[in-house]
Amino acid sequence: MDARVEQVGNVTVMQIDGNSLDASNAKDFKRAVAPLVAESRKLVFDLCALQFIDSSGLGAILSCLRQLHAMGGDLKLCGVNRAVHALFELVRMHRLIDIHETREDAVRAFLN
Repeated sequence: MDARVEQVGNVTVMQIDGNSLDASNAKDFKRAVAPLVAESRKLVFDLCALQFIDSSGLGAILSCLRQLHAMGGDLKLCGVNRAVHALFELVRMHRLIDIHETREDAVRAFLN
């Protein structure tokens, strides 16, 4: 799982560079995200390259959200394409995680 991490003020932004988050790489994703979840209370996942996500990928993101909430933090998503967004709506995860159009919008949401 390739990812780029950037710090924008006190918000950590992780851009997932793979085109899928599924059973084949969900464990790698969780391993890559673990240090970020431990260190940051404000985390954004930029999913602009992501074309497909399955239940394992959704579970990995939900796991990150739960860990962040347990430490008083939060998670926001951005760059979600139409198909991935539809899946978030289907399983009602869009009610648990704020989804923003752009990275800037997601970071700004932490400032408000």
